Amino acid sequence: MVKVHLLVASMIIVASLLPIQSSFSSPRDLDLIIYPDGSTHVSAEIDVDPFLTDYEVNLFGSTIDNLVVIGDNGFLLDVDILYDTALIQTFGSSEITIEYDIHDLVSKQGRLWTFSLDSPSDFTLLLPKNSAIVGMTNLPLNMEIINEQNQLTLSSGSTEIDYFFSANSISNPIEEIKNEEDNSLNTIIAGIVGGIIAIALVSIIIIVRKRQKNVEVIDKTIDEIVTIQKNDTLDLETIFKLKPDLREDDKELVKFIFDNNGESLESELRKNFLQPRTTMWRAVKRLEREGIIEIEKKDLQNLVKLRKNMEEDN
Repeated sequence: MVKVHLLVASMIIVASLLPIQSSFSSPRDLDLIIYPDGSTHVSAEIDVDPFLTDYEVNLFGSTIDNLVVIGDNGFLLDVDILYDTALIQTFGSSEITIEYDIHDLVSKQGRLWTFSLDSPSDFTLLLPKNSAIVGMTNLPLNMEIINEQNQLTLSSGSTEIDYFFSANSISNPIEEIKNEEDNSLNTIIAGIVGGIIAIALVSIIIIVRKRQKNVEVIDKTIDEIVTIQKNDTLDLETIFKLKPDLREDDKELVKFIFDNNGESLESELRKNFLQPRTTMWRAVKRLEREGIIEIEKKDLQNLVKLRKNMEEDN
């Protein structure tokens, strides 16, 4: 009997000392941004057991670019990638932030783009400018317009969204597919679409897409009724006045981008300032959070541009 009690006590002690990795596996915050070229930026904050020396994270695919992992106090963590898994050395961090670009979540067939994800937690999804949703497999928890872009809050599980995207401005997707040549008919359709848009701004109608590919137009939230943005880039004096607490090295970055006609590839910034890739990525993300710059994809590279409407965000 004594041996049985000792065995049970030993098992309890061992179980209490083992880290329960599964309890820390789901992201606390998960945000996704779809770029115009179909690539997706993933940003996730995850609570981890600080007693774990290594932490394994499943990525959403294998075509990964610009992966950065940051621990407590902004400390850059080492990470090894094997196919769709990242092994992170935590160095005692209780919270890690993972950011990367991925090319596996969006596919294209003709004019139709399709986003697919099986998420372990609720997440937000920001679609490109000038895009219109035409199909969705589940109802969003919330929907709003952020800088002329549709942002959806979606629940965990499998999600599939079909959308049309135009590089210039959104037109009626049905009209684009049929390629109507009758100008009078186009005028009638444009009037109908305008009415649908006005209604959609008040109440978004979403029809769950069936397994058959009978795509119906369910959401044409085209942001045509917005305040006209300023056409001129803010001068340096105005930017630094609005952001007086900028670091000196960040000011140098802003000045370089300003002198380069208001935009620069991230690779050009690294070359000019002789900075490692991860260091420059953190600096660029810091300026993006300040609302000074915005990041776009250009030929699978990050294009950093000064924002034209910074005053509106302050």
